Amino acid sequence: MDFNDSPEEAAFRTEVRAWLEANASPKGEATGFNRARWSEADALKRAKEWQAKRAAAGYAKITWPKEVGGRGGTPIQQVIYNQEEAKFDVPTGFFDIGLGMCIPTLMTYGKPEDLKRYVKPALLGQEIWCQLFSEPAAGSDVAGLRTRAEKDGDEWVINGQKVWTSGAHYSDFGILLTRTDPNVPKHKGLTMFYIDMKDPAVVVKPIKQINGGANFNEVYFTDLRVKDSQRLGAVGDGWKVALTTLMHERLAVGGGGGGNGPDYKELLELARATELEDGPAIRNASVREKIADTYVRTQGLKYTTYRTMTALSRGQQPGPEASIGKVVSAPKLQDVTGYGMDLQDQAGVLIGASDAPLEAAFQQAYMWAPGLRIAGGTDEILRNIIAERVLGLPGDIRVDKDLPFKDAPTGR
Repeated sequence: MDFNDSPEEAAFRTEVRAWLEANASPKGEATGFNRARWSEADALKRAKEWQAKRAAAGYAKITWPKEVGGRGGTPIQQVIYNQEEAKFDVPTGFFDIGLGMCIPTLMTYGKPEDLKRYVKPALLGQEIWCQLFSEPAAGSDVAGLRTRAEKDGDEWVINGQKVWTSGAHYSDFGILLTRTDPNVPKHKGLTMFYIDMKDPAVVVKPIKQINGGANFNEVYFTDLRVKDSQRLGAVGDGWKVALTTLMHERLAVGGGGGGNGPDYKELLELARATELEDGPAIRNASVREKIADTYVRTQGLKYTTYRTMTALSRGQQPGPEASIGKVVSAPKLQDVTGYGMDLQDQAGVLIGASDAPLEAAFQQAYMWAPGLRIAGGTDEILRNIIAERVLGLPGDIRVDKDLPFKDAPTGR
């Protein structure tokens, strides 16, 4: 892959940069990493306004077809836009799950009327989607889920619970993976639906986090009635549909763009502003080595992501190799933020944006960074995927693989 801009790409980059300069403010040090800078309501309002603005300009989802509100552009144009937008102070995060995972799944398996109804409102930021997969007894092993969907005429009645659902409390719709047949092995008895999160039969309970936020939720379904027309894919094909979502998720979560939190640039800025016993931190050999190591890892992630973008440019779906980005980026963020706090010495314990260096960006990111090693697949699951599906190594022994789900051992 040629990483230099072609004349057409250079022209597009100039166009994007001019539009961003006219519509957004340049990013200050650590801007966007401190999630306590605004209340959730204010942040959501800003995010919806920004999403509508860039959608109107054709930049919300550049590769999507024009008929659903996209630009009909190339994956490389999307990369260029992402690179340029990362230099500006714009609100992000509220639409990543919907536009990065849920809507692509809907576009793959939904009916034409579904696309007409739901895609454009999501693109414009008018409606937000969440992903309802994990359960108390089915996290890493999603196929072990127990939320039931039972057919009743042309409807399905759903009962069960999901957990760790990001953004469920402000979402309008969600994609929901359920068990429709317990008499077949666990991967074969699943079916996917999309649901209205505002239905009275759906109860959302936020989970308080260590940093004071409550972005994760428990979600309960009690006799939720869903029309069969809201089914995505065939009955029993839910695992196949879910894999489409998961591949997009791992690309989105582990894209390697450096936007998840402080990176080598923030370490560099912190080192320039920090005095150690032997002088400025930026002149310390071990500090410089750490910054260089972080830079190398970031570049490796970036170019690995570009390989995935090459596949997308050929019309291919994100494959298991997308797991590589996430299994590297999540631990890297934990490492970088921990090192940044150590470099601040006693100031590293400060959490207030007005007190700590770089608006407490390292402290804030440090507290939610461990969650990235769970969200979208744990480190252990991703390593198994890479080993088995990328490297072709023998799979783990799975004693319940061919058992009917109802007969699978569940412990005490």
